[in-house]
Amino acid sequence: MTIYLARRLVTMLLTLLALSVVVFVVIQLPPGDFITSYIARLSGSGETIDQAVIDTLRERYQMDAPILTQYWAWLKGMLHGEFGYSFEMKLPVAQIFSERIGISLAVELLAVVVMWAVAIPIGIYSAVRQYSLGDYFATVIGFFGLAVPNFLFALVLMYICYVWFGVTITGLFSPEYMNAKWSLDRFLDFVQHVWAPVLVIATAGTAQLVRVLRANLLDELNKPYVLTARAKGLEKRKVIMRYPVRVAMNPLVSTIGWVLPTVISSSFVTAIVLNLPTLSPILLRALLSQDMYLAGALILFMGVLTMIGTLISDLLLAWIDPRIRLGMVGAN
Repeated sequence: MTIYLARRLVTMLLTLLALSVVVFVVIQLPPGDFITSYIARLSGSGETIDQAVIDTLRERYQMDAPILTQYWAWLKGMLHGEFGYSFEMKLPVAQIFSERIGISLAVELLAVVVMWAVAIPIGIYSAVRQYSLGDYFATVIGFFGLAVPNFLFALVLMYICYVWFGVTITGLFSPEYMNAKWSLDRFLDFVQHVWAPVLVIATAGTAQLVRVLRANLLDELNKPYVLTARAKGLEKRKVIMRYPVRVAMNPLVSTIGWVLPTVISSSFVTAIVLNLPTLSPILLRALLSQDMYLAGALILFMGVLTMIGTLISDLLLAWIDPRIRLGMVGAN
């Protein structure tokens, strides 16, 4: 296992280096750069353009240098913890991260917890009680969750809460706590607001996990090892939970690899509709304005989260499935 982990870590570092090259090239592909976009916006609004300021910005951030020089300066800065400066938001990228990453993690991880806590028991029930009334009900709700886009569900939920209950569910804080320091009152205010985005984000994921778990568990329930265990007189509930459920959980555990990067990438429109102070709208804004330092840092961070999530997923799969664990040992 130690050799396996060391090999994976080396592979992750090489993959991260290759990803940094791809990210930088993709950001440089659109014609022009932030400075040209900035000049176009000023010209469109009728404002005067100070050429000295433009020349200073180009020189400071080496925008006229060869692309390899720009890439090396960008990579070297990130290795030293300097992620650059966001031209659009006029703030250091590190400061934007520090202000929003905590909220993004809290919302997305809460959504993941809700997804798993709801999907696992429903998926097991639907498989064990196949074609029962509860199974049909879970199937209908699951198809509804998969079919309705998150942003549309958010709009409907906003309308219902406002018209029927007179409650506004946008944002994660009340106005008086928006820029306040963390305290018990601010935490309680956050809890009162966070349920709406968690519900919206978790709906589609829960429906998908229920369908996956139900299908895999149905496939396992009729296999010989389950029938043999039941024939030996073992209690049905213990047999199901100890053997087929563990095997059927494999596809769910493997999804952790893409769950972590959704801290940034998921629900762009939902975050905008609900006015959430997370990283999703920031990434969209950075890509549209060609804010290279902010966009590059966010995309690269998503890649890091994907690799970390994949590693965690592999380790969890080895823990719950001895066959995978034996394969890892054989690979050493």
